[in-house]
Amino acid sequence: MGSVTNPVDLHREWNDLAQEVRRHRNLYYNGEPAIPDADFDVLFQRLLALEEEHPELAVPDSPTQQVGAAPSAGEDIEHLERMMSLDNVFSAGEMQDWLDRTPAKTYLTELKIDGLSIDLVYRNGRLTTAATRGDGTVGEDITANARVIEDIPHELKGTDEYPVPELIEIRGEVYMRPEDFEEINEERAADGKEKFANPRNAAAGGLRMKDPAEVKKRRLKMVCHGLGAREGFSPTSQHDAYKAIAAWGLPVSPYTKQVHSAEQVQDEVAHWAEHRHDAIFEMDGLVVKVDDLGSQRALGATSRAPRWAIAYKYPPEEVTTKLKGIEVGVGRTGRVTPFAIMEPVFVSGSTVSMATLHNQSEVKRKGVLIGDTVIIRKAGEIIPEVLGPVREQRDGSEYEWTFPENCPACGTKLAPQKDGDADWRCPNTQSCPAQLSARLEYLASRKALDIEALGEKGAMDLIENGILVDESELFELTEEKLLASDVYTAKKDTKDKRSKREGNVKVNTAGQNLLKNLDEGKGRDFWRVLVALSIRHVGPIAARALASRYGSMEKLRAAKTEELAEVDGVGMTIARSFHDWFEVDWHRTIVDKWAAAGVAMEVAVEDHKEQTLEGLTIVVTGSLENFTRDSAKEAIVSRGGKATGSVSKKTSYLVAGENAGSKEDKARELEIPILNEAEFQQLLETGEA
Repeated sequence: MGSVTNPVDLHREWNDLAQEVRRHRNLYYNGEPAIPDADFDVLFQRLLALEEEHPELAVPDSPTQQVGAAPSAGEDIEHLERMMSLDNVFSAGEMQDWLDRTPAKTYLTELKIDGLSIDLVYRNGRLTTAATRGDGTVGEDITANARVIEDIPHELKGTDEYPVPELIEIRGEVYMRPEDFEEINEERAADGKEKFANPRNAAAGGLRMKDPAEVKKRRLKMVCHGLGAREGFSPTSQHDAYKAIAAWGLPVSPYTKQVHSAEQVQDEVAHWAEHRHDAIFEMDGLVVKVDDLGSQRALGATSRAPRWAIAYKYPPEEVTTKLKGIEVGVGRTGRVTPFAIMEPVFVSGSTVSMATLHNQSEVKRKGVLIGDTVIIRKAGEIIPEVLGPVREQRDGSEYEWTFPENCPACGTKLAPQKDGDADWRCPNTQSCPAQLSARLEYLASRKALDIEALGEKGAMDLIENGILVDESELFELTEEKLLASDVYTAKKDTKDKRSKREGNVKVNTAGQNLLKNLDEGKGRDFWRVLVALSIRHVGPIAARALASRYGSMEKLRAAKTEELAEVDGVGMTIARSFHDWFEVDWHRTIVDKWAAAGVAMEVAVEDHKEQTLEGLTIVVTGSLENFTRDSAKEAIVSRGGKATGSVSKKTSYLVAGENAGSKEDKARELEIPILNEAEFQQLLETGEA
């Protein structure tokens, strides 16, 4: 930092940095962030370092002294107690320095949720206001929207141990679960709307919508992580406060942990670095708090952050890099997907140099040009994705990409399947080598027939050597046919260099395993066979539902499209896709040849469930002892019932487990029968509760 010594230059550097930080902070809290969090952290740390080196720059209106950003619209609400930000550390060493400065008998470790801060005020147990963080002192009124978030009770429930206080200000985070985010984005894409960049942006936009009915559609969740003003409630520790919050009916994080040494804190930091995708929400760090509230008061705060808490930030999942070029790949359904070739960059634990761009419309929508600095995101094991360009860094040398006319794998002219499709496809579905190898890989995957010995290399080998024309012949493979393979054979005598055509090859261990796996694959569950056919839109959920409802390929093929659409978890799009698939000659040949080879074409007798729940719509809520949410749904669907997530007049029964919440209230209101777990078991068996 010491390079700038001229006071004028120094002020200019500070001013530019401070402006940048203010601008990006405002976008983060009130709009759509333009850069990843990690890039913002770098800017903020630079500003802090500059002010440390030159204390005269740390004026009261510096962004380093402030929290959040002023609310952008709507009515303002003043918080009863100021909402602070947290200081960050980025390494085990920095964490240790904080622990050494802040010794305590007990710490709390909590996950830092990547969501949107919210401030709730309850008077005599009733929710009176809800507001965004804003600048920490004043936030935007979002009370009407908060009332439609399921996790936020309109009224608190008291217990003997924790009676409801006259006044309580609750701080928390509103977020969207990654699986809900995926679903909502799929729905938006189907409606021709723009996809959200990430769950946080989707949640932030949701909280600020004008129409609470639209907010409800966002399926927002909330988790509490602190207290503001309070009357009639005096906890001694943060941990005790969380117990009270949970007792009143508000959600608290299941991952919060009391630890009793600095060493245990570091263990938790290391644990969550490995398991950050195991949580039900997106998180980007671990918050450590001194647990004792008396010690918190004694430690106090700086102008923007408490001294008794710190946030350990994990390496970013969003970073910037250079886009060097765009190429296309061809998937198993013929869909042509552009992907970005980038300067290698380290993100979320690995170095990446490629990322998906979904389709040509997405490339246009995102507005990325070759040569751009782009933001990429990698969450967990998911393929990295290009989110968009950093337009400010363009210098005019960037240029537009053009979509290829022909398939790169087989040369066939590309086209959309139907007018208006965003996705373009290679129409040579049967014999395009890229599509066929992708279908073979897919049918061999764990979610389909689980043929371990058939991977990417093996699939390409079987095609390139002409051993398979398409997947219909897969179960007809023999040792003899495999002798033409490179992957599945070995020379009998390594010294002998004669070609395999002279009969000097034998099937190797991988080839033997392939034949064995194929034999085992014939006996897989019928729903897995449906998945393995690569029918567009028919994944494991739809396949299970269809298999449970109809029991055999014969009955499925005989069913009308309208009937298929009525099956829970199917719908018209999947039903049409299923019907259309069987209109193609070579598709029917696959099924016929597989059946002739002994592949299961019906549900095994022992697996077929009585259709006891036909015509019934059932909602499951709360936690059950013998069922997970998914296994309860499967139990309903496999018996012909419909499993839905929300209670309405059409609901036949509500199954209520522990902590059933608002759905139980609604069922009582609509006079819908409520079953406990034992009654649910009986319903499954007999069709009567």
